[in-house]
Amino acid sequence: MKPTEPCLERLATARALLLQPFGLDESNLQRTLASVFEHRTDYADLYFQYTRSESYSLEEGIVKSGSFGIDQGVGVRAVAGDKTAFSYSDDISQEALLQAAHTVRSIARSGSAGRVKVASQLAPRSHQPLYGTDDPVASLSAADKVQMLERLEKMARARDARVRQVMATLASEYDVILVARSDGLIAADVRPLVRISLTVIAEQDGRREQGFAGGGGRDDLAMFTDERLDQYARQAVDMALVNLQARSAPAGQMTVVLGPGWPGILLHEAVGHGLEGDFNRKGSSAFAGRIGKRVAARGVTVVDDGTIPGRRGSLAIDDEGNATSRTVLIEDGILRGYMQDSLNARLMKGALTGNGRRESFASLPMPRMTNTFMLAGEADPAEIVRSVKKGVYATNFGGGQVDITNGKFVFSMAEAYLIEDGQIGAPIKGATLIGNGPDALTRVSMIGNDMRMDAGIGTCGKDGQSVPVGVGQPTLRIEGLTVGGTGG
Repeated sequence: MKPTEPCLERLATARALLLQPFGLDESNLQRTLASVFEHRTDYADLYFQYTRSESYSLEEGIVKSGSFGIDQGVGVRAVAGDKTAFSYSDDISQEALLQAAHTVRSIARSGSAGRVKVASQLAPRSHQPLYGTDDPVASLSAADKVQMLERLEKMARARDARVRQVMATLASEYDVILVARSDGLIAADVRPLVRISLTVIAEQDGRREQGFAGGGGRDDLAMFTDERLDQYARQAVDMALVNLQARSAPAGQMTVVLGPGWPGILLHEAVGHGLEGDFNRKGSSAFAGRIGKRVAARGVTVVDDGTIPGRRGSLAIDDEGNATSRTVLIEDGILRGYMQDSLNARLMKGALTGNGRRESFASLPMPRMTNTFMLAGEADPAEIVRSVKKGVYATNFGGGQVDITNGKFVFSMAEAYLIEDGQIGAPIKGATLIGNGPDALTRVSMIGNDMRMDAGIGTCGKDGQSVPVGVGQPTLRIEGLTVGGTGG
């Protein structure tokens, strides 16, 4: 029973929040699913969600704003072939459930029994817990949360007299979900999530530059110790001070070295989205139809792993009730598979990977990344830098744009340096990295032994839905990327 007990605890919590207050139990869920199957349907599910969230923001030494919200509701989905019907309601009641079921079954033909019968009973299945169930919103008092932001601001200002402005945000979320499916599965998860973000602006001789830092994960607010807050303050201030000394970036095609950790956002955007099942089923990805073929340089192995304990992108179960997994997408340069939700896995006759994710009960699930990263190689990071005669070393990225159909990307470098004769030289500003994701993977010439995940700040957008994710990579040397800049 040990593997199952945490699942039953989470299911009990979900029942207490999402069913019992509204006079519902499993029999009501069964009745709703059976109602969908009065028409010719392959599959149906119900997705209940309760979310309590809170945030505080500090600026100019004062916590100027705070927000608190509770959101709850249910989404009902029916699938017939490659067609999907979906309805949702923030009214959790038997009447609302049956009305939603009536709406979604219109996708299928009426007048005949469903090809697949709804299961006679709902049964929980075990899955591995990856994080605790404590409510982070309640883990500190409002006064303690305000004081945490004030301490962080003081730490940042104390690091250097040139710091002129400090902005910080503290956010916490307690999310409880329950999934009931026509194949008989009932599953639940309790998902804590916290994040702190810090931006500082430093000024010298009339010039202003900024730096940022932060982190988080599936934990409570106790993870933000003073030691960790001081680390964020140091990182943000150091970046701002470096940028004060930065000169205009050169432009042209050159060797680029990417630092470990957060620069994996480039891998996430330029390559990761192209490995999601829906884009490949529709043939719109640059990786469509290339399973078993070389798509990257030797040594490049890319993994999506939703099972890492406590990580921002991790999930014990996805939003369809399936256990998440460690999925090897590219192995030693060879494309091995895609990230799949249940619909695209079935239509592509591929393996189900537990990547069905949705922003909320009001959204349809789709294939999404969890924690996506490149595995470490064998090269010493210092040796990678020493191997470059002339190039750019990028340690942090800001915003970017990617075209999924061809993999073309443009990313701004938030912190970057020149490499001259194997030495890290002057910092540069205004640099952009321009390239093609699939092509860039073939240009990787050295892979460091220092793979690192990001600090827990990533959020991914797709089709209007945002979900928390993790990224990571080791130090990489990539040949012949285009750097956009204003210098010579």
